[in-house]
Amino acid sequence: MTSIPKPTLCNVVPCVRYRDAPAAIKWLSDTFGFEPQLVVPNDDGTIAHAQLVFGNGVIMLSSVFNTEFGRLMKQPADIGHAVTQSTYLVVNDADHVYSRVLEAGAEILLDIKDEDYGGRGFTCRDPEGHIWSIGTYDPQT
Repeated sequence: MTSIPKPTLCNVVPCVRYRDAPAAIKWLSDTFGFEPQLVVPNDDGTIAHAQLVFGNGVIMLSSVFNTEFGRLMKQPADIGHAVTQSTYLVVNDADHVYSRVLEAGAEILLDIKDEDYGGRGFTCRDPEGHIWSIGTYDPQT
């Protein structure tokens, strides 16, 4: 029987769109500690495609475009800051990241706390309204 997942380091890759993708890349890097692996800018300053790594995880992002794929997605600001998905980042020290998020001026949605299922974490909204949960709980261990 053939395995469906490809044997690679990261099999689930969130894809996010931002109105100001260059600013989002800087914010995600400065605040959460992502590292740009690949950034493909367009001539007008928008981002055609970017890959940001976080440990052995990765996200892909781009600017918002009025394309066939782009029209499938809405930005949080377009729908009352609601989202249908969020991304969870596994970190060594949730309190350290929490202080960085506060310094960056992000909105804290769920304050930092010890979770009943293990780990310590919090949930925040980035400058364009996407929701991120950050914590020490590791579902792989």
